[in-house]
Amino acid sequence: MRIILFFLFSLPILLKAQPIELNLLGTWNDPSLPVTAAWDGPYNEIWGLVVNDHEIAVIGSTMGTHFIDVTDPTNPIELTDAFVQGATFGPALVHRDFHDYRGYLYVVADEDNNSTLQIVDIRNLPESTTVVSDNNDLLIRSHNVFVDSTQARLYACGIRRSTGRDAMSIYDISDPVNPIELGIYNNIGNVEIPYVHDIFVRDHIAYLNGGNDGFWVVDFTDPAAPVLQGTMTDYVQSGYNHSGWLDHQGHYYFLADENHGLDLKVVDVCEGDNIEVVQTFGTGSDFEGSIPHNVLIDCNILYASWYYEGVQMFDISDPTNPVRIGFYDTFDGPDINSFAGNWGVYPYLPSGNILASDMQSGLFILENIVTPDCDAYQATSCENAVAVAEIDQPVKALKIYPQPVANQLTIDFSLTEPTADLNFSLTDLSGRQVMAWNDLAVFTGENKINLDIPNSLNNGFYIMVIENEDDTVGITRKVVVHR
Repeated sequence: MRIILFFLFSLPILLKAQPIELNLLGTWNDPSLPVTAAWDGPYNEIWGLVVNDHEIAVIGSTMGTHFIDVTDPTNPIELTDAFVQGATFGPALVHRDFHDYRGYLYVVADEDNNSTLQIVDIRNLPESTTVVSDNNDLLIRSHNVFVDSTQARLYACGIRRSTGRDAMSIYDISDPVNPIELGIYNNIGNVEIPYVHDIFVRDHIAYLNGGNDGFWVVDFTDPAAPVLQGTMTDYVQSGYNHSGWLDHQGHYYFLADENHGLDLKVVDVCEGDNIEVVQTFGTGSDFEGSIPHNVLIDCNILYASWYYEGVQMFDISDPTNPVRIGFYDTFDGPDINSFAGNWGVYPYLPSGNILASDMQSGLFILENIVTPDCDAYQATSCENAVAVAEIDQPVKALKIYPQPVANQLTIDFSLTEPTADLNFSLTDLSGRQVMAWNDLAVFTGENKINLDIPNSLNNGFYIMVIENEDDTVGITRKVVVHR
């Protein structure tokens, strides 16, 4: 079994200081949009895209899906020719959700029985988009969707079809414009799954947030015979099990219960029969209406949307001791025991800029204060409970450049002792291997290796994994591709 090893860096001085207010780079808002009858705001989910060298924010509203060019974050521009009107729209529309795959954006809403699954061709952005499918043959409504890009599957949560409500469904999107239904799920074996509110999936393993009914981990490798790996229904500060995100090692799941006054949870998911909360953490606010919403992770940095308290950033290098490092309050109204403010956050643009959506005020573009560092993350994978420090490995003085890289990546290092041929690979942030260079000969002393990066590899953040067959080398580094 190959072991991916992590060098444990000490935390930068910045991360030990008081939390820093993020710098606001730009905003976008359309005051003509109708506000929701329930929450007095027109906006909901946020997503991010990189298309044709443009960074683009995707934000949902009561009227549909807006595309905002944020390549120049100080001058965000709505791409009006790209706007997609929702199949249902107006002040009753509260929820939209998005995920993209291979040049297509999947859009759902969770209001009105006239809604659809919209599939939008985004390959011609920033000029325009094309709706290639807008029907309710597969589903009418869905609360959230998630794409497991490693397996070309779309997961839809809290769905409604013509036959009624179902907990969740899965679709094969190998052909992105023609999803094929693989299954509808209201139970796994003899275990009832009453409702799935949100989901995170990596390599067929799904982490199901079930609202008031708890949390499940399910292996959907065979969609006709899913396997329940574990459940958690009774835990500290349990509430409405809303959403979460898995760390890149697959060891901890960071969970948000959408309840006033509750903290985020660090959940050890390694043992299916013993899934447990090992830590709770929050903003430190005394406001009793404090309420987290959505969570995303980039290596050792966790980003959370926190309604009234805005975007919150935590260093999770030590996952059992998260440290709050940054924030930006998007909401300028009164803090009351309701729902308003920061709905969602998206931190994965190559620029490092953070996108945030505010229910009342629209899009915020924020400057990041750190560069997420996978090597700083101290948790090991479930398969490798004991990490070996990089200092004990023969690879020294490792440099990977240029960063960002366009076409060729250079890796310099020295070897203190002979070792087996090295394997180099790039994985995306979900853990999917996207490039591999195997069995490269190396020698004691100085080494220089040049790796060609094809134009077909999308811009974005990747993890470089360096290892060998006898497990004496195991190193990861972050690589940014940007052309």
